[in-house]
Amino acid sequence: MRIAMVSEHASPLAAIGGVDAGGQNVHVAALAAALGRRGHEVVVYTRRDDPALAPRVPFAPGVEVVHVTAGPERGVPKDDLLPWIPALGAGIAEDWATHGVPDVVHGHFWMSGLACLEAAKTVRPRLLRPAVLQTFHALGSVKRRHLGTEDTSPPERVWLEPAVVRRVDRIVATCPDEVTELAALGADPARVSVAPCGVDLDLFDDGTASERTPGRRRIGVVGRLVRRKGVDLVIAALAKLRDEGIDDVELHIVGGPSGSNALADDPEARRLEDVARELGLLDRVVFRGQIPQAQMPAMLRSCTAVVCAPWYEPFGIVPLEAMACAVPVIVAAVGGLQDSVRDSVTGIHVPPQDPDAIASALRRLLEDPAECARMGAAGRRRVEAGYSWDHVAELTEDAYLLALTERKGMRKGISYPSDVLPAVGGMTP
Repeated sequence: MRIAMVSEHASPLAAIGGVDAGGQNVHVAALAAALGRRGHEVVVYTRRDDPALAPRVPFAPGVEVVHVTAGPERGVPKDDLLPWIPALGAGIAEDWATHGVPDVVHGHFWMSGLACLEAAKTVRPRLLRPAVLQTFHALGSVKRRHLGTEDTSPPERVWLEPAVVRRVDRIVATCPDEVTELAALGADPARVSVAPCGVDLDLFDDGTASERTPGRRRIGVVGRLVRRKGVDLVIAALAKLRDEGIDDVELHIVGGPSGSNALADDPEARRLEDVARELGLLDRVVFRGQIPQAQMPAMLRSCTAVVCAPWYEPFGIVPLEAMACAVPVIVAAVGGLQDSVRDSVTGIHVPPQDPDAIASALRRLLEDPAECARMGAAGRRRVEAGYSWDHVAELTEDAYLLALTERKGMRKGISYPSDVLPAVGGMTP
């Protein structure tokens, strides 16, 4: 099968840990590589954000990344990219005209869905258009619900994202909770498949190598440094543990911009440092910045537990990585975390934005090494059973085949969905 993926702001080649570089980058990279291993030809289209980037870059066996010029050739925050999405769609269509139209095109994030639809509508005759599939990774309706006025999405997302929901051939959701949210936006449940995020089980394993932690037990938090990730809640929980006499614990925060002095210039890192200072925890909170992926398993294995306490989370790859390393996880009971982490089996669910509950869960694990070991082993078994990237690729491939079968039905007389979205420059609700 010839597969195109579109990931407008999240290149599989990007360094992980920046404000706009996280789980989606990992997901696109790993899924593309796994589909390549299954014998498919995969091209990942992403926006050129550096003039030095080669037009086409081999990425993995059967996979290449194509950089499309759309807007300025520099980094642009993802919420500012909408004006250049038509150019991205046009660039993808131009590449298809030269290298052939794929069987399916799979958008990652809502603006990529717009680009997919724009590119697909240029293919003539329309019977040769690729099936268009979409994974949203995060929904604007959920983001607005939790962030309110702090949501930086462009206002057009309110009507454009539901339009993508209605007009693609099939949606690949990452968890059952997302299916419910999609239905509220107008998705036909019969056109929604579920394929979770995955984890590299060869890299993240339950081996014995770990970082040394002399004199203190360690809690880990991993992810982008943005307010909604709830890292300040974990710092507050650490203060509560100290006040209760558990004073041999330190928190390691992994993530943030790259560079030796980058964290000093990062607003969220400075805010979190202020929180730690006010609580008298500067000597117990360690800002690690970005850690090379190859070193992450040893860091995770050094932790008694890993905490993931976002205000909301569409899925979350970090808990899978921790479970793969046989480390129990404490997660806010939101989004896909409720599904991937089994409460009191592979980790502990806590109410969102509740530092007292996080402290209580940490105390439970810190005081019971046997329970930690039991949950860690159960976590490893769980990811082996259902979260390898090869398994995720198989489920995604099934969604592609369903979409292609449904396309054949349309060719026999079932009407196509209405043509794609209006040009971004003249968008109306």
